[in-house]
This record gives sequence, structure tokens and C-alpha cells, in this order.
Amino acid sequence: MLKLTNIRKSYGGKVILNDVSLNVNAGEYIAIMGESGSGKSTLLNLIAGLDTPDSGSIEIDGQNFATLDDDTRTKLRAARIGFVFQAFHLLPHLNILHNVALPLAIAGATVAERDAKARSLLKSFELADHESNFPRELSGGEMQRAAIARALIHQPKLVLADEPTGNLDSRNAQSVLKLLREQIKDCGASGILVTHSMAAAQTTGRILTLKDGQF
Repeated sequence: MLKLTNIRKSYGGKVILNDVSLNVNAGEYIAIMGESGSGKSTLLNLIAGLDTPDSGSIEIDGQNFATLDDDTRTKLRAARIGFVFQAFHLLPHLNILHNVALPLAIAGATVAERDAKARSLLKSFELADHESNFPRELSGGEMQRAAIARALIHQPKLVLADEPTGNLDSRNAQSVLKLLREQIKDCGASGILVTHSMAAAQTTGRILTLKDGQF
């Protein structure tokens, strides 16, 4: 499903990723660990198509993201990839229903279609009572559950989670990690979890460690 081959990336003459290769099968959920500055976030940005490698290829379903123009890469990213961030990144001026429905709005779904799908997900995520609330009115755990729902609403083939429990206490972190794992499995998606936490990494099926820009 995802294939990275000999990825190299430098910034300002400093090598961040050096000849990185990785295969993630359809339906596989993996963790990438590493110290700060090891290249984890850079790697995730490259996989997401937010940046391009200096050399090497990044294939999603056989299509090389690294060779696409910005517009095509943006469209494919919106259709195939879901994101979960440490800082939630919910839009403060939208209520939770509209935050969760946002990927479908971008994809051109009708209001009725996207609201119905968002309400169904909110119910599954135990957030049905909060659809009219704004992010500032929710707890950290509730905001992260809403962020996961938003990442999955368009049924992406690949889910990228960057330190999704970094701002949560241990109880909420365990709940969110369980939900993330179950939902990725239920969607039939592949998933990559970037984390500093071994406890979080152990919720996945495979753990890789990035050190000095290499696995």
C-alpha cells in the first residue's frame, strides 16, 4: 500500500533522512519511534506529500507522490490520507459537527451527505451530544476523538497520527489509542503512528525506530 524507496532529505546542508526505505501493507498499523530530531516528523510530512524528498520514491497504491505536481498531490492527499495531530487542529470557528464533516465538504459532498456521515461517526465516538459545541467547549480527550473522526470520515487508505496523545493524560491517552487502533482496523486502512511513547507504540502491530535519519 505504501512503499518508500531510498528516501533522502536534507535541510540547509544537514541530512535529516538518509536512504530510508519502508513498506507498509494494506491494513497494517505500525509505529515509528525516535528521539527529537531523528527525522520522524520530516518522514511523516514526506509521506503526506507536504514536502518532497531530495531523492527516492514514495508510492501510495503504486503512484509515486514525489513526482506529482502540487495540485495533483493535494487532491490525492485529500482523498487518500487522514491526519491526526498532537494539537488536534480543529477549527475554532466551526462546531464539532462541521469540523468532522470538513473533509467531505472539501471533497464536494452535499450538506445532507456530509452531516449525516458526521453524525453517525460522532455517535460511534460518543460525541453525539457535542455536535453543536465548539472545540473550546470540549475536553482534550473529546477534541482528540473528534479529530480522529475527522481523519476517518472520508475513508482514507492511509492514516497518519503524529504524537496524537502528547497533550492527553494517561487515561485519555489509553482511550484515544484504543479508539484509533480499532477505527483504523474497521476502515480497512493502513496506519502510521509517530510517538515517543513505548506504551503507545505497543498498540500497533510493528515498531520501527528512526535514529540519525535511518531505520
